[in-house]
Amino acid sequence: MTSSKPLVAVTMGDPAGVGAEVAAKAYPAAVEFARIVVVGDADAVRAAVEACDAALDVRAVDSAAEASDDPSALSVLDMDNVDELAYGELRAEYGEASLAYVERAVELALAGEVDAIATAPINKQATRMAGSDHAGHTGLLAERTDTENYSMMLVEEDLRVTHVSTHVPLREACDLVTTENVLDTIRVTDDALRELGVESPRVAVAGLNPHAGDGGLLGDEDEAEIAPAVERAREEGIDADGPLSPDTVYVRAARGDFDCVVSMYHDQGHIPLKMLGFDGTGGVSGVNVTIGLPIVRTSVDHGTAFDIAGEGIASETSMVDAVRVAATVVENRRANGR
Repeated sequence: MTSSKPLVAVTMGDPAGVGAEVAAKAYPAAVEFARIVVVGDADAVRAAVEACDAALDVRAVDSAAEASDDPSALSVLDMDNVDELAYGELRAEYGEASLAYVERAVELALAGEVDAIATAPINKQATRMAGSDHAGHTGLLAERTDTENYSMMLVEEDLRVTHVSTHVPLREACDLVTTENVLDTIRVTDDALRELGVESPRVAVAGLNPHAGDGGLLGDEDEAEIAPAVERAREEGIDADGPLSPDTVYVRAARGDFDCVVSMYHDQGHIPLKMLGFDGTGGVSGVNVTIGLPIVRTSVDHGTAFDIAGEGIASETSMVDAVRVAATVVENRRANGR
C-alpha cells in the first residue's frame, strides 16, 4: 500500500558541498513526515553515506513514485552527472549538476509526481560559472513556474520573516521599497501563513530606516511607501501593522506579538533569524520557504559549507525542518482543496 505521506523531492545541491551529507543524515528523522526521493547523483550520495557512517542503503530509482518511507533505504533519482567528486572545490560542472537537480525537481512538482521540493544548498559562484544568471534558487524557481509575486520566508521556531528583496545590493534594495512591492509581499505573507496553519495571521511590517523614519526625520520612505502599503493591506482584510521600528519588531515577533515580520531587505530579516538558528556548536536550524509559488518549496537555511564537506559533521537539523515544513504545507493545501 502506498503511503499517504507527502512525497518530497530533496535536491542534492552542489556535489562539492554538504548537501548529500545533510540529506543522508536527515533521512531517518525526515521520513516520519514524508516519503523522500533525493534528486542527485547516486554515487555522490553513497559517498556521503559513507562519510557520515550512516546505516543506509542507497537505492537508485527510475521514478519518484518508487520512493518509500523505509528509514533504512534512501531512494535516489540518479541523474549520474558527477564524474569526479572533489569536496570543497568550485567547479562549473558542479554548478551545472546542481542546477540540473533543481530543474528536474521542478518538472516533477509541476507534473504532480512529487508534492514538494526541499533543496540542499547550491553555490552561486559555481552556478554562475555554469552560465546561470540567477543569484540562487528563488529566482530560478519563479522563472520556471511563471511566478511574478513571490518572496522568501525564513522560519525559526516562533520567528518568521519574509523579504521585499533578497539577493541585491543594498543601494538597489532601498529602491525596491515601493508601495506595490511591499503590498505584494504582505499579501503572499498572509497567504503563506495560512498554509502553514496560522488561522488568523498577524503581520508586522518593518520600517526601512532607523525608528521607521521617526516621522520623516530619518528618511521619508516609511511614510511615503511602506505606510500606504500597510493601509491598503488592512483595507483588504489583512491584519497588518507598520511600519514598525526594525530594531524592536523582531523581538516582539519572537515573543508572540506577530506571526511574521515583512522585512525590507535581505540582512534586515536574516540577521535576527540566524541569531536564533545557530546553536553555537556548529548546529543550525531554520527553514527557507519560497512563498507565492504554485509548487511547495522549502530549503535548508545554510550554505554549501565547503570547508567541512566530506567530513560527515554537517548538521542535518535544518534539512529535517525543511522536509517537515514542506509536508505541513502540502497537508494544509490538501485540507483546503488545493
